[in-house]
Amino acid sequence: MTHAQLVEKAVRWLRAYRCGVVLSEQASVSGEMPDAIGWKRACHSVLVECKVTRTDFLADRAKPFRQKPEKGVGSERFYLTPPGLIKTEELPAGWGLLECRRGGIEVLQASAKNLRTAIGLRYEMNLLLASLRRVEVRIEPQTITDFLKWKNRMAEYNRGTLPEGLTATEEELNVFLEPEVPC
Repeated sequence: MTHAQLVEKAVRWLRAYRCGVVLSEQASVSGEMPDAIGWKRACHSVLVECKVTRTDFLADRAKPFRQKPEKGVGSERFYLTPPGLIKTEELPAGWGLLECRRGGIEVLQASAKNLRTAIGLRYEMNLLLASLRRVEVRIEPQTITDFLKWKNRMAEYNRGTLPEGLTATEEELNVFLEPEVPC
């Protein structure tokens, strides 16, 4: 199994894990480049680091944001590996372990859910903003705001009515706009 194949599986797993926004292999200002990271409600983030070799896993321990985990991203943090590559007792404190088995992903150890610090949240915001900027560069001369308002333009062209099958923006379900639910 290649690293790229594991990353693809991580992205699919994050979507199944109910992450509404998922990015893969995007750099952040901290120097960390998550293999896959997703966000759920209440800005809860889930990091998945993919390792195909033991050497890669051992080298990961030396990275600055692993040495100082408070600088890392992810409210939850997982390693995703082929079977038997990592033992649960080798995991950093709070990390979970996912293994790719029979084409699916099995959770061998759950992650703690409170690993992200205020510094990590700032790095995540930087990651999201940098990704949005990359999108904006690609859709120029439109801005992201204009691009996101395309339904408004569709309604304008249709004398105030949205085409059949489209939901008005204010009626769309978007859990990221709902107030945080206390735990």
